[in-house]
Amino acid sequence: MHDVVVKNLVKTFEKCQVQAVNDVSFTVEAGELFGLIGPDGAGKTTLFRMLTTLLQPDSGQASVCGFNILDDLKSIRSQVGYMPGKFSLYQDLSVKENLSFFATIFGTTVEKNYDTIKDIYIQLEPFKNRRAGQLSGGMKQKLALCCALIHRPRILFLDEPTTGVDTVSRKEFWEMLIRLKGMGITILVSTPYMDEANLCERIALMQAGQILSINTPKEIINQYPRALFAVKAEQMSRLLGTIRTFKFVQSCYAFGEFHHITFHQLLPDNLPRLKEELKGFESLEIKKITPTIEDCFIQLMNEEKQMA
Repeated sequence: MHDVVVKNLVKTFEKCQVQAVNDVSFTVEAGELFGLIGPDGAGKTTLFRMLTTLLQPDSGQASVCGFNILDDLKSIRSQVGYMPGKFSLYQDLSVKENLSFFATIFGTTVEKNYDTIKDIYIQLEPFKNRRAGQLSGGMKQKLALCCALIHRPRILFLDEPTTGVDTVSRKEFWEMLIRLKGMGITILVSTPYMDEANLCERIALMQAGQILSINTPKEIINQYPRALFAVKAEQMSRLLGTIRTFKFVQSCYAFGEFHHITFHQLLPDNLPRLKEELKGFESLEIKKITPTIEDCFIQLMNEEKQMA
């Protein structure tokens, strides 16, 4: 059963003539943890705002929990929880007051749905009388999640929930999402962090308003079309520029402490030839590696540019 169905959604902001969402289609199964992965400006937030009825599309259609996003706004809003990327709770209200306020909006109480937020709220309880604006980034994140869950939503939309928080808080947040999924909640999460893609069951790689690929992280990696190699040496900046002059190299880009490269053709003499061409570089290291989601994203983005 599909909890979310999106068909050919388009949204353009006229003033700046930007097509934020361009003919996007996908489905999300009930109980699935689905990730929208892409950089800032990819269209993730605009898409979430349409699916949560905060924006109307220019064209296309979509349903959430079986309700049409154009005709059934109230029904959808009662079924979803939405956590925007920017902290948007009342800064002058305490933790307890914010929770009570959002519970009241949905015609329920904190006590009635406490079991839904219990694992998260336990960490907030020592600060329940503290104003939301005085919480740390990680605690603000947890409070926002509690407020999005307080009415027991069927679907949870989380727009870049881990942006700007520390590594430990990011890890804790994803552990909370896994527990929420175990409660049967469908979760759609957007993130610019490619490493978080592997924590989702399926992902959509998104760039410039379009979806480049949808699949499980494992399958997207398996579909990487070429052998990938990592290269490093002294003077990495000069190394990058030098490799990019070689006609037998298809792509070369910086990736952490290495440069990742692919060849136009996987020929037996490629590696010996590369080593010979780079023999003037000290501490040269070349090895074959398994692609990451980020490698796949770069490859798909380059393909899209070549087709444009």
